[in-house]
Amino acid sequence: MAARPLVARQPNERLQALIQEAACSNAGLARRVNICGAEHGLDLRYDKTSVARWLRGQQPRGRAPGIIAEALGRKLGRTVTIDEIGMANGKNLASGVGLQFAPTVLGAVEQVCELWRSDVGRRDFLSGSTVAASALVEPSRDWLITAPDNQVARSSGARVGTSDVEAVRAMTEALSELDHRYGSGHIRPVVVHYLNSVVSGLLAGSYREPVGRGLFAAVARLTELAGYMAVDTGQHGLAQRYYIQSLRLAQAAGDRAYGGYVLAASMSHLAASLGNPREIAQLARAAQEGARGQVTPRAEAMFHAAEARGHALMGDARSCQSAAGRAQTAMESADAGAGAGDDPPWIAHFDRAYLADELAHCHRDLGQAESAAACAEEAIAGHPEGRARRRAIGLFLLASAQVQQREIERACHTGTQATELLRGLRSDRGAEYLDDFRQRLEPYGEESVVREFSERLEMAAVA
Repeated sequence: MAARPLVARQPNERLQALIQEAACSNAGLARRVNICGAEHGLDLRYDKTSVARWLRGQQPRGRAPGIIAEALGRKLGRTVTIDEIGMANGKNLASGVGLQFAPTVLGAVEQVCELWRSDVGRRDFLSGSTVAASALVEPSRDWLITAPDNQVARSSGARVGTSDVEAVRAMTEALSELDHRYGSGHIRPVVVHYLNSVVSGLLAGSYREPVGRGLFAAVARLTELAGYMAVDTGQHGLAQRYYIQSLRLAQAAGDRAYGGYVLAASMSHLAASLGNPREIAQLARAAQEGARGQVTPRAEAMFHAAEARGHALMGDARSCQSAAGRAQTAMESADAGAGAGDDPPWIAHFDRAYLADELAHCHRDLGQAESAAACAEEAIAGHPEGRARRRAIGLFLLASAQVQQREIERACHTGTQATELLRGLRSDRGAEYLDDFRQRLEPYGEESVVREFSERLEMAAVA
């Protein structure tokens, strides 16, 4: 029997490049790996010969690749993944980046940093990925049943303090405001580059427990914002990955309330835009259960409103009405001052106008045109000028309700107002609402007012 041909190992050029970037000798890297391993309870005894074997393509076993990546990351002052050092060996395939709820804090940091790096690099697998409903529901289950992380503090790398955490929070608020005003097409590249170039370095730094928890909370918010911006630029598969990682970061922060927000406000709405009503309600209920007793009435109102959206899309008017009633009751408590002083920044925007917006969607999907119009009008009246995208969506909701009431001329007038707002935005979500409205007008395509509306759109597109 002929002997099997030997498979020649390929030199590990990725590892070589990182060692050169770190200005580290083979012996120096081996020493750092041994020290890092000892901190993880491993008795590693690598030397310069071991490193030379790695560079020739040998793959160390067990947890060693992760320890090597961490040791190099400490020297470089940023997070380094096993994929980046050429040792993923099929365990960290690019197509799976960001889709898992990591079991450890170290794994969560590694995964989210790889997601940011891949996003900045515009990897094809990210831009072309699709959303699987199970990939949204499974992390919510993991979040519900996973024990809290006992420790997130780190003792190596550049010192991270409260001022660094405050900087991330301030940047998030500023970018969020710009996004509301101009749409994500203008803002998202800035967010992703900031995450990859600055925030990844902070996560790889050294911080005490309270600072670390605050850092993970701040990064969870900014990661969720990047996910929302992916939705608004038509990249739903990418948004899914960001939302899953935001949920995991919230877990590391010990913030159950924000984890619930990610499920109800982010994943649930993503499921809504993809037409998965059962998952909408499931995610909203998971948020309610997992954050029970740890959220303010305002957050409760949002969680229940998200559930109502799912029931409405399934045509379950009774369940929708029940969830909507709970949302309104919770909002009344919030408006009366119950827990108002405890509202975290991430829920402060959810006011009467936002709730009316959610309920307008419910009534529209249930075919309740009069109620949909009333809620849409309340939402438009309550949204300030700075919420340009949200005002445009509210106008499209009102226009759709007017079509349902066969008030076609009024609907076209309202739709025109909405499209004028969209001209100042780069928002795929806004474009989706416009497309939905145009489809609702199709049965009335022969009416002159509809033809004029379509002609104005065509002229605006050419201009």
